[in-house]
Amino acid sequence: MFYNLSINMLNFLNINKEWQKELEPYFSTKNWKDLNSFIRNEYLDNNKKIFPNKKDIFKAFELTPFSKVKVVILGQDPYHNDGQAEGLSFSVPNGLTLPPSLKNIYKEIESDLAVKKDFTDGNLKKWAEGGVFLLNSILTVVAHTPASHKDKGWEHFTDYVIKKISDDKDNVVFILWGNYAKSKKLLIDNKKHLILESVHPSPFSARNGFFGSKHFSKCNEYLKKHKKGIIKW
Repeated sequence: MFYNLSINMLNFLNINKEWQKELEPYFSTKNWKDLNSFIRNEYLDNNKKIFPNKKDIFKAFELTPFSKVKVVILGQDPYHNDGQAEGLSFSVPNGLTLPPSLKNIYKEIESDLAVKKDFTDGNLKKWAEGGVFLLNSILTVVAHTPASHKDKGWEHFTDYVIKKISDDKDNVVFILWGNYAKSKKLLIDNKKHLILESVHPSPFSARNGFFGSKHFSKCNEYLKKHKKGIIKW
């Protein structure tokens, strides 16, 4: 079930009840109200196409309730080409050609866990439903214009989300790929969580430390050690 974040929110800015309770203090802040006003106007602008679809802005929150979060994989902003963004970091709808970074993620999973991945299916919904919070730092983007919603307020909100998870949960695995994601490390308490870091899985950097990082097996080893169910990567 979904509930409006506040009486000032447009209907599409919804979030599930569990996350609403956890983030309620933030929804009364000026930062949130300013962000809502900006995003509303962007989607109402007939001269712009905004990704993802309005109903998918909070897909990560929908599929991974706060109580179910075991792993956080942080992306930067949504894919900006048509039909790709679906509200989950790195994920694309089934049937689309895998973006290069996701293809490299699948390659590393195969190498690390000795499993076969379906390179025709880039939909990571099952990861999300299994406890992997696939969070982009910026949740919207103008079509074909990467980082177009940078510094509009999303980062302040998602920083709050990351710190909330760190403060209020125990033994979560935070997977930080690339310098942007690693810049969020200061929000995470490394005394009670596992932080896994490497270069980004992009073809431009994957061979400089992403391949061979074994983050997927390390993640599951940690979850098993702390008596949490492992992720079916």
